[in-house]
Amino acid sequence: MLKKEPLPIASVRVPAKRVKTLEAEKAMTLAEDILENGQLTPIRVREDSKGYVLIEGLHRLEAMKLLGEETIEGYKVHARLH
Repeated sequence: MLKKEPLPIASVRVPAKRVKTLEAEKAMTLAEDILENGQLTPIRVREDSKGYVLIEGLHRLEAMKLLGEETIEGYKVHARLH
């Protein structure tokens, strides 16, 4: 079972492919929702030698950055071997 934990936002890297899918308006709307209700769904990351790589939750991550937060709730997952 995955364990939710606070992760430093500055240590989460977003792959270039994922950055292209960012919708600024969606992140802003999500930031407003997080202000009212808190972060309800953790992001998913995998650890690497430089910190964490984002797997899921780009808009949540960007919303928390917009809010000036330093940490974000997340799950650490292992990369799948193909």
